[in-house]
Amino acid sequence: MNNPASTSSSRILVEAEDFEDYGGWVLDSQFETVMGSPYLLAHGLGRPVSDATTSISIPRDGEYQVWVRAKDWVPSHHPGRFTVSIDGVVLDTEFGANGLDWSWQPAGKVLLKKGTARLALHDLTGFDGRCDAIYFSTDEVAPPNDVSASSQAWRKELRGLPYEPIDAGHYDVVVVGGGISGCAAALTAARLGQHVALIHDRPVLGGNASKEIGLMPRGSQGVLLKELSQRSADGDLAAISLLEAEPTVAVFLGHRVVKVEKQGERITAVQAVQDRGGHERRFTGSIFIDTSGTAILGVLGGAQTLFGREARSEYNEPYAPEVGDSMHHGNTLFFRTRMADSPVPFPVVPWATEVSKDYANLSGQLMEAGLENGPGPQAGSNPSTPEFRFGSKADIFPATHFWEYGQWLDPYKNGELIRDYLMRALYGTFSNVKNLEPEIYANLEFEWMAYVAAQGEFRRYRGDYVLSENDIRDHSSFPDALVPNDGAFCIHCAWEPGEGKYDFRLKDWIWDMRDKQAYSIPFRCLYSANIENLLVAGKHISVTHVAGSSTKTMGNGSQHGIAVGAAASLCNKHNSSPRGLYENHLDELKALVQKLTACDHEHPPK
Repeated sequence: MNNPASTSSSRILVEAEDFEDYGGWVLDSQFETVMGSPYLLAHGLGRPVSDATTSISIPRDGEYQVWVRAKDWVPSHHPGRFTVSIDGVVLDTEFGANGLDWSWQPAGKVLLKKGTARLALHDLTGFDGRCDAIYFSTDEVAPPNDVSASSQAWRKELRGLPYEPIDAGHYDVVVVGGGISGCAAALTAARLGQHVALIHDRPVLGGNASKEIGLMPRGSQGVLLKELSQRSADGDLAAISLLEAEPTVAVFLGHRVVKVEKQGERITAVQAVQDRGGHERRFTGSIFIDTSGTAILGVLGGAQTLFGREARSEYNEPYAPEVGDSMHHGNTLFFRTRMADSPVPFPVVPWATEVSKDYANLSGQLMEAGLENGPGPQAGSNPSTPEFRFGSKADIFPATHFWEYGQWLDPYKNGELIRDYLMRALYGTFSNVKNLEPEIYANLEFEWMAYVAAQGEFRRYRGDYVLSENDIRDHSSFPDALVPNDGAFCIHCAWEPGEGKYDFRLKDWIWDMRDKQAYSIPFRCLYSANIENLLVAGKHISVTHVAGSSTKTMGNGSQHGIAVGAAASLCNKHNSSPRGLYENHLDELKALVQKLTACDHEHPPK
């Protein structure tokens, strides 16, 4: 028997992520550093999903108090309700209906016999009920409700996990983040002879381009990007097979970095926790590369970072606001609808239309992985739909990323809230479309909706140079110009808090193609100003908010990734810091990177 339960005398902790069979539930580990643990999500798009089941070992006969850790994600309406059964007997309590955020909910007492018991999570609604864990105890002491070091230690003890992390080995290069830039960095470093660990917190590679989300990589279209971003029939990227084919690369999927160890201003190790099983691993390394998109090594390790919009006076940027603020690009939830062969019922969702109001336009769909900006059904009288033109009136398409929220919220603390708000907006809009024109849309159904949002803007690193809007416009010449980047200024304009009726949609969009020419990224933007052995690539390189609206694209990030992968190999060759490369080995670095980053000039998608 595969037993995911951990026992200590008369206490049994069953983590939902360790269930033997998820049924129709899915593992959601995105928010564990905030709410405490991965959990199972009943993401059924309004149709109850099949049961998640597992077997547990009962250490002795007894009367056990039961607690279930769950969340009522819309407390006024309780859309995500579920029950728990033990050996086929359903507990009286409905979970996800107590009006509380993540909390342990008592579920009464049960008599259990020594031996094996069968647990099941039974979804009642199909609307994203969520279960973190189930706890049995004969001592009736409630489990800790906080998220803290002590509560994590409590979980470790009951799961039988070691207090100290497992030694995952030493690597020449440790890459954190398996998006496009991270895959490019890891593959480049490996092909240059480095032993590389690639640590990624999702089950698939690609970040916003992964099959979980499906965005097309835009920006500089280099050879390596095209190699990495080939898709299989199910939408998965070729990146994983390419990396697994390299003998000096170890890929750790489902591992979230939670701690950075330093000596002085040098990173010596990172610790990551695995989503299934909860094991922690410690990776030591010589050079570290942050391609997480969230600047996580900097946040945990004390790097200097930038956040939000700079004031216009700071860099004299035309697109910058007069006064700087914390507004940043938000997150987007991708989706797709279809017409079924027969009518598809959909329940009344007042908890969703509270957000969507009367909005009834489902355009901006992901048609398939790598093909966004698709049309969608709309009904009734709608406000003007934000559309974009590529130079002619015929070139109009609905922009997927106009479904965006979270621009004024802390993206590190509010990821679940942001995702949930977007789900409510989509469910509510879908309901409006069906109900406004039932004779047309009776057969309309969701084919797919992501539960992992496309990530927007987080913190950015401060390097030895901060690239600005004017550097891009003026094609500033840098002695350490290392890679070309391409593309427009793509600025997402958010409503002020409380201003917009449809606050889940962008207020406006600035798409400025400038002169349509590539520009240079200096090496000084690709390493931390104060962490000695930390290189960076992707949307969190050392740029202003406005400049980052162009450098952020995944094609551009692939160029950064190649550059820092090459830089890491030279750092180890010369026993140098990245800054030392800039000061003492710049010509060698530029020559190596030039060989690796030949790319096509980007043209606007049609």
